[in-house]
Amino acid sequence: MIQLTRRTILTGAAAATTIAAVRQPAHAAAPPTGKQAPGFYRYKLGEYEITVVTDGVNRFKLPDNFVTNVKREDVNAALAAAYLEPDMMAVPYSPIVVNTGSRLIVIDTGTGEANFAQSKGAAGQFQANLAAAGIDAKAVDTVIISHYHGDHVNGLLRADNTLAFPNAEILVPAVEHKFWMDDGEMSRAPAGRMEGLFKNNRRVFSGEVVKRLKTYDAGKEIAPGITAIATYGHTPGHSSHVIASGERKLYVQADVTNVPFLFARNPGWHLVFDQDAKMAEETRRKVYDMVAAEKMLIQGFHYPFPAVGHIEKDGNGYRVISVPWNPVI
Repeated sequence: MIQLTRRTILTGAAAATTIAAVRQPAHAAAPPTGKQAPGFYRYKLGEYEITVVTDGVNRFKLPDNFVTNVKREDVNAALAAAYLEPDMMAVPYSPIVVNTGSRLIVIDTGTGEANFAQSKGAAGQFQANLAAAGIDAKAVDTVIISHYHGDHVNGLLRADNTLAFPNAEILVPAVEHKFWMDDGEMSRAPAGRMEGLFKNNRRVFSGEVVKRLKTYDAGKEIAPGITAIATYGHTPGHSSHVIASGERKLYVQADVTNVPFLFARNPGWHLVFDQDAKMAEETRRKVYDMVAAEKMLIQGFHYPFPAVGHIEKDGNGYRVISVPWNPVI
């Protein structure tokens, strides 16, 4: 049995100091890489494999009207409560790929490859991260669009305006497509953001994209195990999707909320991008009550990466419990 005394402890400490003194320090400088690792994460849903592939993050100064029905200081207080910088917004983009075993399906496409250069690499990452995840864009069978905002549809095109998924059919909500392709609606669009959305959608949904386009209706299975759900309000035909495999279900919520630390925590807050704010709030509460009650897994397009978790009721709002990172699938 080893007896520890003050003398043996001091002797050992002196020896350790001597050894440290003769060791040579490392002098090989390692310059910062300046790059983040490729952003993708996989998990199983029954027999299906889900790959979350980040398109990056949009970081911008907080506009006064980002939440239209509360004061700026209330928004800053919510940011502080989430340990985030005041007066700044960081909105992630998280498209997913569903591998059913027989089909490869992309749900929403991010801000577009051209945005990588425009954002100095902060966004427009979907195609590069897709390749890093080992997924060939040419192998994608189906692209499902939730609604016609640029961060969901611009990725249908490469930077040179060729098809990003050249062999895929493109499924879009019928109600959504009808609204944005209506010349009368376009003529009544107010100048600014809405006018820009109409112009952008006419640009994206033309040529080769239209040749591959099919509309879908809410309440129907639109791909194996994937059912479209009407979640109107954010846009006139905004759609979410429930993916089912075996006994597992995943609610892919698109923009039922924007960033959860503001709009799940405070479901009564109205986002400036919500076209019908009252309907969007009603939809948000209905969806989150259901997902919480059924303990369903939820995937949020604007959730922090990898953007998957569960919903719990929390006072007058909700909180997202992120799934633990799993090193295996």
